[in-house]
Amino acid sequence: MSPLPPLPQQPAGLAWPTDAWPTGALAAADRRRVDDALDRAFSPQGLAEIGETHAVVVVRGGRLLVERYAEGMGPETTHPSWSKAKSITHALTGMLVGDGLIDIHAPAAAPEWSAPGDPRGAITLDQLLRMSSGLTFNEVYVPDQGSDVIEMLFGAGKTDVAAFAASFPPAHAPDTHFSYSSGTTNIVSRLLAETIGAKGAAFEAFMRTRLFDPLGMRSPQPKFDGAGTFIGSSFCYATAQDFARFGLLYLRDGIWDGRRLLPEGWVDYARTATFQQAGAPDGPYGAHWWLGVGGPGSFSANGFEGQFTVVVPDLDMVVVRHGRSPLEAKDRLAAWMGDFIAGFRR
Repeated sequence: MSPLPPLPQQPAGLAWPTDAWPTGALAAADRRRVDDALDRAFSPQGLAEIGETHAVVVVRGGRLLVERYAEGMGPETTHPSWSKAKSITHALTGMLVGDGLIDIHAPAAAPEWSAPGDPRGAITLDQLLRMSSGLTFNEVYVPDQGSDVIEMLFGAGKTDVAAFAASFPPAHAPDTHFSYSSGTTNIVSRLLAETIGAKGAAFEAFMRTRLFDPLGMRSPQPKFDGAGTFIGSSFCYATAQDFARFGLLYLRDGIWDGRRLLPEGWVDYARTATFQQAGAPDGPYGAHWWLGVGGPGSFSANGFEGQFTVVVPDLDMVVVRHGRSPLEAKDRLAAWMGDFIAGFRR
């Protein structure tokens, strides 16, 4: 396994973007190349190729270099996270690990698995974070294909997403089969809430006090189900700039303005590859972060319809893209993201 690329530190003397982003400028040649790529993404041609693009933000060296929005949108527009919320759930998990309240290698307690001899009782939090629990869950986004995720978020499971997800039987032994599952994340989210004895508004206060407020993220709007569980698989709206702040926290190894918010090694844990069986879809995965969208060593929070926060250590860069891209454009959009980021290496 290749060593992880080092995570760059914040440049000396540069203000952290807790209140406002320090800005910078691209060289003229770089600006032309970037503008050409963005012009294409926001054009009718781009609409046909990769779907609607609503926002693109580029932060490099801790400075905001690029910002482009669709007509009628701007820096104050909030965007859906969809599955980018999973990476927020990863950060919240790390904070409780740092507090000494949970052990990711211990069995992840769930009432649905409490009967003696239930094989699900051996599933660890690490296996949940790596989408390797072995639980049955059909993560498709088309209603007529037996979608468990649609049923969880909008159907029978919407009042208690974690109980719905945890009720599924095992399909594989833990740690033997990778299967991306939004249900998995909501089981994790409930476990976090139970660990600190806080649901609903109390858990949101924890999110703001420990994560959003220290970073200066003023816009996040996390959503909760009827049981008070943060729907950590899918629902945390925020501005593109605030998603860039979250990405910068991971680019800086969990440190913000001299204060360690995530425990040492937690970001490396996120970007260390998980075992995947041959033919696993959508590329390599770490722990609630995807790997490689922005080139070797990059890792990203990805969401349905083309939401991205891509962390690129070798370029000291975070790229945020929001939009509404159809499923059939998914591969073309990933290729555009990769090409756009690769342009900064030329």
